Amino acid sequence: MDMNDDEAGKGQRAIQSVEVGGRLLLALAEYPAPMTLKDLAAKADLPPSRAHPYLVSYGRLGLVQQDGASGRYALGPAALQLGLAALHQCDPVRVAQPVADALAAETGQAVALAVWSNFGPTVIRMIDARQPLHVAMRAGTVMSVFGTATGRAFAGAMGPERVADAMAGAALGDPAARAGAGHADLDAQLASAHEELASHGCTRAVGRPIPGVNAFSAPAFDHDGEPAVVITLLGHQDHVAAGWSSPMAAAVKRAAAEVSSQLGYRPR
Repeated sequence: MDMNDDEAGKGQRAIQSVEVGGRLLLALAEYPAPMTLKDLAAKADLPPSRAHPYLVSYGRLGLVQQDGASGRYALGPAALQLGLAALHQCDPVRVAQPVADALAAETGQAVALAVWSNFGPTVIRMIDARQPLHVAMRAGTVMSVFGTATGRAFAGAMGPERVADAMAGAALGDPAARAGAGHADLDAQLASAHEELASHGCTRAVGRPIPGVNAFSAPAFDHDGEPAVVITLLGHQDHVAAGWSSPMAAAVKRAAAEVSSQLGYRPR
């Protein structure tokens, strides 16, 4: 039967041959160069004799193309069109919301999603902790670039020009940082944020700007490697340990990595 029995038992019909052939396309997408039939079949866990008919059909659809000289296979123009269409339809906020909800449910802590607006890091969603946590973070709150973990996650992941432009905005709410824009102090703070993010995969705030509250932030990247959204987990210091090896820090990084993967980001 050409149907996945497990899925059929759940009332969801699935065509097994489509799933089998799809493994070939996924293998081509993961490999950086054209592949021989033998290597491609092995990557998809198929014998070459079984993989070849799929490749012929995909070739007719333009999903796969074969080099006439080497005989190697690569993704075709139709696959490129599908990829571009998926990127255009992909909304980072829509992708990040269920991941943020799952993170809050898993940890019981407050979770915030922020995007980079004209004035800097701006909270677009706040998920409350299970236990009351009195913080002045709501949708629409513009965060300090260097005074918060959220802001430093953005600053550490993007170029100085965008940061400087935001710091010139009157709504940034960070007079000290604005005063340093365009001076050596800005370069130093950017370098510090970049080093923190590069070393630990996230940024943190320990008891500041909110006394007694710790936070970890990690950026999720789009297919161009730009930070599309920052996920921040925050909670009382009794529940969110400040160490870089904290389970909460690891949870935030996993969540950001999941969003990045769904947005098409591939680490270089």
